[in-house]
Parts: sequence; structure tokens; C-alpha cells
Amino acid sequence: MTHIQRYNRIAHAELSDEGPSKSQRKRESHALQDLGEELVNLAKDALARVPMPENLEQAVKDCRKITAHEGRRRQMQYVGKQMRTLHESEVDAIRRALDVIKGVSKAETAKLHALERWRERLLAKDEALTELLAQHPQADAQQLRTLIRNARREQAAQKPPKAFRELFQALKDLLGTGSSDAETSDEAENELPEFPTREEE
Repeated sequence: MTHIQRYNRIAHAELSDEGPSKSQRKRESHALQDLGEELVNLAKDALARVPMPENLEQAVKDCRKITAHEGRRRQMQYVGKQMRTLHESEVDAIRRALDVIKGVSKAETAKLHALERWRERLLAKDEALTELLAQHPQADAQQLRTLIRNARREQAAQKPPKAFRELFQALKDLLGTGSSDAETSDEAENELPEFPTREEE
């Protein structure tokens, strides 16, 4: 390598160290704006579990109250502006909290889908109830048979799905989603990161 080539490489490295490019900063700004939008769209109880400074929390809460399109858009931009004032460690804490919350949501969705599959099988064939009772002998067989029979009649007569919904609730109670939901929620709560405190500058 010649001296000129070495000099050019060093100069290029030094230029690279000057900081992120304009396009990189723009991408980061968009990412923070998107993150702020996620916060605004969170369920109220989930939002309460995300660590964030008061000014950002207030901006997010204000945005959630606005229904007018233009007013909400302006407030959403303000949320993004507040996001851009955060330190990297603060943004990471928010991202980790959102990851935990999304993980819990996925687990809950999977449970609901499993319940729906059981309901479909029970309504489709009698053998499914035998299988369910074998797996869960504590189940109230008479109640389930009645709900299945009534739900089938509702479907055949195109009536409101009262028994159909009651069957889903009975399955939810039987398969113990209540206790596991609480455990999942407690575990997720323990995994949520603490919000970093800034060092005095």
C-alpha cells in the first residue's frame, strides 16, 4: 500500500467517525417516531407498564385523547420530538418493555386461538368431547353437552350465538387460562426494565 492510499484510508476513517450521515439520522428519527406511535396505540394497562419520563408520558396521554385527524397528527409529531430528546439507554428501556408486552400479547392470542379450535372441533364432531373429557376429567360433561347441543341448534337456525359464546367461556374456565394469565402477567411485570436515571451533567 502506498503512502497516498494509506492517507486516503485514514482520512476516510476519520470522516466516518464524524458521526451518522444525514440519511442515518433521518432513519433514526423515523424509528423514534414509529416507537412513539406504538406507545400511543398501546392499551391503557400496557402503557402504564412502560418506563418513560413524565414529559413523554404526558405527550402520549394527550395524543390518545385527541380524535381530530389534524390535531392528532400534530400531537403525534410532538410525541416524536419528545422521543428524540431521550438518551439511548432510555429508548432501549422503552423498546425492551414493548418487547415484553408484545410477547405477552402473542401468548394470550395463542391461547385464545387454541380455545377457538377446541370449540370448532366440539361443534363439528361428538368424538371431540370424549377427547376433551379424557384430558380434563374434572370437566362438567353435562354442561358441555348442553352448550354444544344448543350452539349447534343456534347455528342451524341462524339465531344469535348465545350458547356459542357460553361454550367458549366454559372452555376458558376449564382450560385454566385465568391462572396462567395471571402468572404470565406477573412474569412479564418482573421482566420489565427499570427506566434509567440520567447522570447529572
